[in-house]
Amino acid sequence: MADLIPSKRKKKKNSLLKDWLLYLALRVLVVFLYLFNVETNLNTACFLGRLLWKYYHRGRKRALDNLRASFPEKSEQWIWITGKRSFEHIAMLAIDVLFTPRLVKKYNWRNYSRYKNAERAKWLMKEGKGVLTVAAHYGNFEITGYLLGLFGFNIYSIARPLDNKFINKYLYSVREQAGQKIIDKKGAAKLMDQISSSGATLCFIADQDAGRKGIFVDFFGRKASTYKSIGLLAITNNLPIVVGYSRRLDNRFFFEIGSNRIIFPEEWADKDNPLEWVTAEYTKAIEQFVRQDPSQYWWLHRRWKHRPRGER
Repeated sequence: MADLIPSKRKKKKNSLLKDWLLYLALRVLVVFLYLFNVETNLNTACFLGRLLWKYYHRGRKRALDNLRASFPEKSEQWIWITGKRSFEHIAMLAIDVLFTPRLVKKYNWRNYSRYKNAERAKWLMKEGKGVLTVAAHYGNFEITGYLLGLFGFNIYSIARPLDNKFINKYLYSVREQAGQKIIDKKGAAKLMDQISSSGATLCFIADQDAGRKGIFVDFFGRKASTYKSIGLLAITNNLPIVVGYSRRLDNRFFFEIGSNRIIFPEEWADKDNPLEWVTAEYTKAIEQFVRQDPSQYWWLHRRWKHRPRGER
């Protein structure tokens, strides 16, 4: 046992050193990126996304399988083009996150965004009675929270912390720069009731596999395990759910931000299984905006990893 203790400590120390060196490399990279304008960096990101598509075989296969199952009517050529483009969008998001605080200000936000069906959602948030917003790994899902914080909305976003605590702290500071507040996914359940009852807006990314304990609802023609927490919170606290998206236009740092569905408490009042109905309803709304430009969705996600009981 005595021999084991030093080796464990050494391993932890090496891990911390490695994490710090990776963080240092990121900060140096950011300084280098800032030497070029955002459009140049986005074009570079597209190139890196194509390299990722070429060499990340497991992720490419998963994306292709998901696209084939979700769009059985499409040609194999369309599947490959859409899959490759989705990897470009993932790489471009990294540039978006780093450049958003540098570029987007109160006086120039119109230079980088336009809005569609967002007015009613805005006033619901301004009322201060509590709202849940639901988005997906699609387009630039980060910029909406930044803009809401910039204009003084009381907004909290649930996020999964990165394993590298140095990079995680840095990215949190970037995302929170305009007033948005980030809550770690671990332990968020204890705070959600308190935050929503205070009248704040809680933001969720709601398209991840929820494991065997999730609710299985339709998503692109297949059952997908979906978290119960959003529906439970809405039903328990009588809160509306705003389903929204941020879609990139071309390869530019410019986005269409909109809401394609608001689910109100009176809609689920007479349903036999309100939790399942709410979960299926916002998942259907996510599918609708993804279908408008499937290339901006993260198809490499293991969205359909867990299957309902009785299904292989």
